[in-house]
Amino acid sequence: MKTFPPLNRRSFLRATAIAGAPFLLPSHVWSAPTKPSDRITLGFIGVGIQGRGLMGGFLGDAATQTIAVCDVDTSRRTDAQKRVEAHYAKKGDASFKGCAAHADFREMLARKDIDAVVIATPDHWHAYIAIAAAQAGKDIYCEKPLCQSIVEARAMVNAVRKNRRIFQTGSMQRSAKEFRVACELVRNGVLGRIERIEVGVGGPGKFCDLPAEPAEPGLDWDRWLGPAPERPYNSILSPRGVHNHYPMWRAYREYGGGMVTDWGAHHFDIAQWGMGMDESGPVEILPADRPDAQSGVRYRYANGVEVTHVADAKPGNGVWFHGTAGWIYVNRGKFELWLGGQKKAEGTANLDEVAAAHLPAKAVRLYASTNHRADFLASIRSRKKPICDVETGARTVSVCHLVNLAYYHGQPMKWDPRHERFAGGTGNPEWLNVPHRGQWKVG
Repeated sequence: MKTFPPLNRRSFLRATAIAGAPFLLPSHVWSAPTKPSDRITLGFIGVGIQGRGLMGGFLGDAATQTIAVCDVDTSRRTDAQKRVEAHYAKKGDASFKGCAAHADFREMLARKDIDAVVIATPDHWHAYIAIAAAQAGKDIYCEKPLCQSIVEARAMVNAVRKNRRIFQTGSMQRSAKEFRVACELVRNGVLGRIERIEVGVGGPGKFCDLPAEPAEPGLDWDRWLGPAPERPYNSILSPRGVHNHYPMWRAYREYGGGMVTDWGAHHFDIAQWGMGMDESGPVEILPADRPDAQSGVRYRYANGVEVTHVADAKPGNGVWFHGTAGWIYVNRGKFELWLGGQKKAEGTANLDEVAAAHLPAKAVRLYASTNHRADFLASIRSRKKPICDVETGARTVSVCHLVNLAYYHGQPMKWDPRHERFAGGTGNPEWLNVPHRGQWKVG
């Protein structure tokens, strides 16, 4: 793998901030072209609607070059390959030698000319592919939620650390200002002592009960299933061709965890960030009051703060931080700050002014990223952790899984976040992992 020169702008800004020097470089320095030899070469594993979106974003960054795509569906694989080649043909990029299309991700990982991979497969594949990528020496951008179990999450962290890889979890809300400012206000005591948090997302996963449909040519269904239990094909799980919607495999426990993991990987993540729990988690999880409940599970941190999973119709999804002095509501493009019973701010247009008005002079400031993909690329060059490192993704998805386990089993659970195991005679260690079919075992 090539060694990249330092990312000049980031290093420069960091140095001038330390020196306090109000100096600006000319704009042509920022827009200077990247030499082909300095580009980060990328491969994309899973090129459905989310993978295509990520691919389009990275293609727009001249510091990268996409040279391979992989998907188990022939139509999606070929379409992605054509999109890449059309992009570089339009640019007249003489350094581009073509985009390979792989049906097996292992072929891509065996290539020495790929620096990093972007994983956007269904969730049940994340852990195995990411671990294999780390072992192959690739840096990794992996979609959220990180994986299917707490055991898988820790195995991913261990593989990334052992192989000294850069790993960005795709919980991109951390790169949005409204969420960062909300968490900075919470961390600095602007709301007083935090008493409770509400997280509004949809409900838990369910077992797959879809009927069998005739298999169609062009899709390797057995490879789509991979680690998941064997079952007949159904188009709801993997719509054929180049579709423009998010398939509902995510609703089923064999492949996802319902909206608790799908949207929870965003909003429970912000609760974790606001509480400063990126390397920890709750100590107690309490079930809802009905076996068929879709909301109502609660969990508590050691400091007494209680988080409740609320129905996402209150009045929509998002995160509510409630403190002794006020409360904050935050969601994508939405922000409200209330102090002393009065609304102090609404909307995202003036967040810098909100922060300046309410944060103390020596405030705790959080990692500031404005672009999740660019932050990943900067980390590849600096070899420093990105804003949503694998440990962060692992801790967040573990919270999501603990919430789901409370729905699935209806039992209160004590949790030891340091050792990631049940405590006080509660829970069942078997709940911490999922079955893996055939050769695709993790943990």
